[in-house]
Amino acid sequence: MDSSINSYAPDISPRVRTRIKICGFTRAQDIRTAVDLGVDALGFVFYPPSKRYVTPAQAGALCSNIPAFVSTVALFVNAARPGIEAVIDAMRPTVLQFHGDESPEECASYGLPFLRAFRVGAPDQDTPKKLADLCAQFDRAAGWIFDSYSPAYGGSGLAFDYALLSELAHLGERARPLILSGGLKQDTVVQSINLLRPWAVDVSSGVEEAPGIKSALKMREFVRTVNSC
Repeated sequence: MDSSINSYAPDISPRVRTRIKICGFTRAQDIRTAVDLGVDALGFVFYPPSKRYVTPAQAGALCSNIPAFVSTVALFVNAARPGIEAVIDAMRPTVLQFHGDESPEECASYGLPFLRAFRVGAPDQDTPKKLADLCAQFDRAAGWIFDSYSPAYGGSGLAFDYALLSELAHLGERARPLILSGGLKQDTVVQSINLLRPWAVDVSSGVEEAPGIKSALKMREFVRTVNSC
């Protein structure tokens, strides 16, 4: 990757650290470990084909003892409105995350902050201009998540070409906080942070023993590495 690529990231605001989101929780013990490590946001997947899928009731139980100032994120892929409302009622997420083909109006219609995920390298996101034009439509989002394009809608462990983010810097005030995902691991995240200066990083498979089963050691090392940047 080109060392000049840090110019591709919009300079959102001064900060002293990169926030951390871990996605795809299915077990209470993994949540306790993440909270103890100081993880900022915990993600729950409501996409039935995913191996990390949880039901609204399961998510409600998993989130019942999460302390204050730890955000919970509910991830959807082209979900029907009644299903999203059932999740909101069951777990009271802090933030919604949309990973499919949802419109800006739909994302904003639930009255909660939302994150818009982009599948970088998809046919409509395979050039810097295409990606920037699509991002600009979601300027009401609380953040933009950039993940790699895969049939599985995230959690693939694959990285993407950071050069495709090169036009984001030209969006000016329409740019939203950059959240980097896609193939992040303890041994690669430092370079990614140094290149892109993201507001946050979002990891799933990079801290797992198996899909939905987090490794306490991998989570600890990932958090330690990010905090050292």
